[in-house]
Amino acid sequence: MQQARESQPMLRLLPIGGLAAVVVGLMMDVDRSGLVNGVVNHFTNSNDNAETCQGDVNRNVIISRDQLSTFLTISEREYKARVQDVLRMPYCYLSPLEVRAGVQAERAVYPLAFDPKTWLVVLYEGDEYAGYEFRFTKD
Repeated sequence: MQQARESQPMLRLLPIGGLAAVVVGLMMDVDRSGLVNGVVNHFTNSNDNAETCQGDVNRNVIISRDQLSTFLTISEREYKARVQDVLRMPYCYLSPLEVRAGVQAERAVYPLAFDPKTWLVVLYEGDEYAGYEFRFTKD
């Protein structure tokens, strides 16, 4: 009986430890090969074609807080033209990728005027807006 009472505190800690492991796992950035990238992704890394601008780079393009705020109110699956009306021309495009099986996705990049090291990457599938993410660049 004494041994059962002593093990109960350890059993109570098990869910807390599991929760901590899940939180750490969610905070890690894992690429498609399953390798941990860390938090920072680089657009200018010439060894990673998936994160290098493709085609023309429009160096004068930045988006304001107002543009970002308006963009964030647009629902996924809205027409691509609606997003482009708000954000205008992108800084550049990243190489396309396949997010869903058989569907090529286009990725447009927009640097933030108020934080040049943070970039908004907008995902399009055909004529639809399919999502976004923020990326952080190095000096």
